[in-house]
Amino acid sequence: MAGHIPEDKITEIRHALDIVEVIAESVVLKKSGKNFSGLCPFHAEKTPSFTVSPDKQIYHCFGCGAGGDIFSFVMKRDGVGFGEALRSLAARGGVEIPERSLSPRAQRQMSEKATLFELNRLAADFFRQALLQQAAGKPAMDYLTRRGVTRQSIDQFGLGYAPKGWDFLLGHIGRKKFAPGLLEKAGLAIPRREGSGFYDRFRDRIIFPIHDESARVVGFGGRVLDNSTPKYLNSPETLVYTKRRVLYGLDRAKDACRTAGSVFIVEGYLDLIALHQNGVNHAVATLGTALTPEQIRMLTRYAGRMVLVYDSDEAGIRSARRCIDLFWKEHVDFRRGDVYCEERADTHILVLPEGHDPDSFLMAYGVDAFRRLAQNAPGVITFLMEQAVQQHGLSTEGKIRIVSELQPYLSAINDSVARALYVKQLAERIGLDETAILERIKTRAKPMAAPGLGVQAPAAAGRRSAGTHEQVEQQVIAMMLQFPEMIPEIVKSNALEYVSLPLLKSAGESILRHRFQSPEQLPELLANIEEGALKETLVALAMTDESWTHKGCSAFLRRFMETRQKQVSGPSMQAAIEAAEREHNEAEVMRLLNEKQKMAVRREKQKMSALRQK
Repeated sequence: MAGHIPEDKITEIRHALDIVEVIAESVVLKKSGKNFSGLCPFHAEKTPSFTVSPDKQIYHCFGCGAGGDIFSFVMKRDGVGFGEALRSLAARGGVEIPERSLSPRAQRQMSEKATLFELNRLAADFFRQALLQQAAGKPAMDYLTRRGVTRQSIDQFGLGYAPKGWDFLLGHIGRKKFAPGLLEKAGLAIPRREGSGFYDRFRDRIIFPIHDESARVVGFGGRVLDNSTPKYLNSPETLVYTKRRVLYGLDRAKDACRTAGSVFIVEGYLDLIALHQNGVNHAVATLGTALTPEQIRMLTRYAGRMVLVYDSDEAGIRSARRCIDLFWKEHVDFRRGDVYCEERADTHILVLPEGHDPDSFLMAYGVDAFRRLAQNAPGVITFLMEQAVQQHGLSTEGKIRIVSELQPYLSAINDSVARALYVKQLAERIGLDETAILERIKTRAKPMAAPGLGVQAPAAAGRRSAGTHEQVEQQVIAMMLQFPEMIPEIVKSNALEYVSLPLLKSAGESILRHRFQSPEQLPELLANIEEGALKETLVALAMTDESWTHKGCSAFLRRFMETRQKQVSGPSMQAAIEAAEREHNEAEVMRLLNEKQKMAVRREKQKMSALRQK
């Protein structure tokens, strides 16, 4: 993770600082037993669920699941990468970082990135001056004024204007001794089709500089002043600009998102600016493309509630439907490790009244009306329900299609109470008996996840009440972290082979790969694991308080092995196989048969080992 920063320096930084002191700068912490607790800085809450362990030098929120070490906290709090967090903490702890010499290729890439950032900055300044100080920029300024964009917003977002003509920017940058080819690499110039040379990519357009989370200009969006096409033109991807990892306005919105605990996601530059002008600062915009998994993961660092805002026209509804499967898969699974529960995901779809986008709606009705609509925005299931009713109607055939369309979504809800409530809502909406809907759901239950979903990993310990099966497997991994004296016995008995939940099995394998021998090694273990569900799971399990003894652990491990071996070899396994066959669930049948075969191989090996010992 550290790139070219020596591992011993990472350890030195970790030992030079106390996680409690660092977090206390952002969170009011109170002593709670041997730990500290406070309100989580990463989601809105009234009752403290955020815990910091000075002994283990980790933090964990039992509300939203966020957790990690001192580096993870700074990365999440400041929205920076590992390298930036490490250097920031090194400076705070007085630790000098002697950078290892980079390879020639890495040096060239680092130098080229710095050059592209500088070119983008110079281009942004050029476009801004063209808008504010040149006569040619007056039509663009008049257009912005007509659209209700204030001078304050122009300054805050650094808006500009690309003059007419083929090489105004090329000439300006060329006078600063930059080669034209570099402008092509920055996405600011295009090679001529005939002959040599380049021409400006952006011409006679209002310019919207695009910033990364660190407020560096990485690209541009340009809008025409009339009805010509394309209406919007965006920078191509470059060494410093990857569209799927950037959201317009996030650099300005991230603190407001963290404070509000929510974020509005719109589709246009002007929509975003209109929201910010009206005091809705916790808003971002996509960049002319569909929302991406990377963008969703970025947003989960700052907000728990997400509201996708769309126009009511056909294109807007299509965009909403496309994003639902993505949010279902990426947002819910990434944050919860769960298949789906709308209350947990807290994702809502706001479709504006016909004929309006966010910009025009705010201008016509004001921000209070927008907030009222947002407050009542339906969740994903409710939105899908209403869309299905509108599309298919309430005839007999229409009701059949509605139930079929919603079946995979309802089937995938793990929470039985939530599922029952949604089934009741659907039954009342379409005038159908709940029993009929429930029977339809049962015919294709859990393995048939919603579109875009596979069988998902379990939630991290502590995030939701776990069933006995999951609790037992959590206990095995927690024992490895908190009482590592048991690891040799766990390895000898192949206990991890009997852990069926993928995320927990991955956690156990990570512990073994690290050659974990003491709870004091926990920060080093976490430092070698990327941010995400696996890291959060390890933190959650390490944070639990248990009274471990060797005798108790051995007895627990023995019972675990006996129970699992009976399950995979006895009547229960055969019954599970037969049940999966009746449901025509081929994937589950194959999984169970493979597991049964593996168990048979293990039993044979154990028998041979016992015979050799005799």
